[in-house]
Amino acid sequence: MKGLLLFGILLSLNCEAQESKVILKDAPGREKAQACVACHSADYIPMNSRFLDKAGWTASVNKMINAFGAPIAKEDVDAIATYLAENYGKPEVAKPEAAKPEAAKPEAAKPEAPK
Repeated sequence: MKGLLLFGILLSLNCEAQESKVILKDAPGREKAQACVACHSADYIPMNSRFLDKAGWTASVNKMINAFGAPIAKEDVDAIATYLAENYGKPEVAKPEAAKPEAAKPEAAKPEAPK
């Protein structure tokens, strides 16, 4: 019985040691975004960040207010969504450069033909 109790204690210490606390990035809008942790942990922010751009974060914050009653002022939605999109938002895909016409490219010097 003592062995089982000791095993349970060691197991709980190991689980606790692996937890890490999410701290929101220091940037404009962070103070307003702190309101999110009134209802849930900050873990949700990086967990959802790979999926949401500013429009997605705006919709998410509005859903928290309208559906779940989050204590967030409507005038803070844009600041929170901007903060989340800029610091945790979906990575933007690089757009390929427009193809340049061949005539615009400088031609390399052509070697002379053998005589």
